[in-house]
Amino acid sequence: MVGELAGNYSTVVLMFGFAIVAMAPALVISRMLSPRKRSNPVKFLPMECGQVPSGEGRTHFMMQYYPYILMFVVFDVMAIFLYAWGSSLLEIPKIATLPMMGFLGIMFGAMAFALYQSGRRRIW
Repeated sequence: MVGELAGNYSTVVLMFGFAIVAMAPALVISRMLSPRKRSNPVKFLPMECGQVPSGEGRTHFMMQYYPYILMFVVFDVMAIFLYAWGSSLLEIPKIATLPMMGFLGIMFGAMAFALYQSGRRRIW
């Protein structure tokens, strides 16, 4: 039993080790090649398509669709996990539905917050 269980996780451990081995040199090389001076004043200027803007902006950016963007992100993530959960629902034990109910509770809480934000027009 223990040998079979170790065989199931050996692939995961091997992939994790490969990820560490592949990631470490990339991080070290990027740290060695990156410029050290970070206080370039041009870096913090507002840019429009790579050019310094001239004059005032013509329009005010409205944040009125922000709650709907939040709801899209929530439903997008929820749909991915619900599809995977629903496709294997008949094969998994009933106790395995409890974490999914917690996940759905968190997602619906985020959606309720987005709906609450959509009603608060004065903050935009």
